[in-house]
Amino acid sequence: MEFPSLEGIRVFERGWLSSNQVLIPAAAGESGALLIDSGHGLHSEQTVSLLRAELQGQGLRAVLNTHLHSDHCGGNARLQRAFGAEVWVPEGEAALARHWEEAALSHALSGQYLPRFKVQRSVAAGEIVEAGGLVWELLAAPGHDPHALMLFERERGLLISGDALWERGHAVVFPELVGESGFEEALWTLETIEHLPVRCVVPGHGRAFADVATSLRHARECLIRWQRDPFMHARHALRVLVKYHLMEVGREPLAATLIWAAGVPLLRRMWERFAPVGVASPASWCEQVLGELLGRGLARRVGDEVLDTA
Repeated sequence: MEFPSLEGIRVFERGWLSSNQVLIPAAAGESGALLIDSGHGLHSEQTVSLLRAELQGQGLRAVLNTHLHSDHCGGNARLQRAFGAEVWVPEGEAALARHWEEAALSHALSGQYLPRFKVQRSVAAGEIVEAGGLVWELLAAPGHDPHALMLFERERGLLISGDALWERGHAVVFPELVGESGFEEALWTLETIEHLPVRCVVPGHGRAFADVATSLRHARECLIRWQRDPFMHARHALRVLVKYHLMEVGREPLAATLIWAAGVPLLRRMWERFAPVGVASPASWCEQVLGELLGRGLARRVGDEVLDTA
């Protein structure tokens, strides 16, 4: 096995629309398996199929979300229906999700699809979760999302990092887009990881990796560049949001993409704070960035339609 830390644990590496999922099978005396993150709602049927094949009749006790972005919790509702699983979410967002305060949840702010789910339990940094006969420490991971959590199994040196640490680069730091602090918190999270005896990281996207020092260095360099030039970070974030939208819809008329951009609250706030002089609206800024995606081959134009590309 490439990573001994992962023995007995199944990682479903999914891509970018859906986050990775980590399945921790139940040990003797446990009521069912634990799944970390559930992917996107549009992929939830596939997620159910993958889990059925892997569980082989074993129950699914719960889904624990590292944070409540649509690519990490979009499968919650279907997994609740299919397996009767509980959903555990970070404490900082539990009340919003329980009452489904749409205007305050990240998927609505960023114009993304997320089926409503029920919350059975909130979890917080400092708690211990036992799963698979292992002891998992819940660690705060602010930055990308202020309420995010990581899971660390100290005996194996296994870190499930969510979007706090990738093998290369760093995730968008969403608080900074709306005038809140996030870069310093993200750097604090990297420092937290650096002081852990980590031997293997399962990130929210991409393959598992062991060269933690190199990944931390790349992440720090990325964050420091963004700190020095918040406009660079904002333009990167806009590209990410537009590309993510195209991944959700697959293809649509350009006019529909621009209507979507005009109605997304986060894009309007970003436009107000970061758009270059002369960009008249969020839709105009989106159209500029869409041109960059087309130029890089990250989207394609066919007649009056825009298509996502892999």
